Amino acid sequence: MKAYGKLDWAFSAGRIPFQSNGKEPDFISHEKIAILNTSEEEAKIELFIFYEDEEPSEKYEIELQPKRLRKVRFNDLIDPYPIRLERNYSCYIKSNVPVVVQFSRMDTGAAANANMGTMAFPAGN
Repeated sequence: MKAYGKLDWAFSAGRIPFQSNGKEPDFISHEKIAILNTSEEEAKIELFIFYEDEEPSEKYEIELQPKRLRKVRFNDLIDPYPIRLERNYSCYIKSNVPVVVQFSRMDTGAAANANMGTMAFPAGN
């Protein structure tokens, strides 16, 4: 199968709300990415988090087997440290093989649920 996607991705509109309504874990406000690896090779993915008023984070490392999908909730990223709630952030994603990335958000801070999804920007290659 052909390897679809790009090596570099970025999104700039991250912000995980502190307030949530509903039962855990399904209705907790969160942001996540879905990563698709259609290649014949394992994807080694690095995530870098940028905030408005401090240096970028150390990298978060993710591995994804060939011809697989993986969803990663930013709320679950804890090493090297948890993503800060109620803070604007951006993310740069780097992979050793082409992958497809989709970013989505679920904000349950209000009584009515709001869900928005958007594709990340394939930077470069």
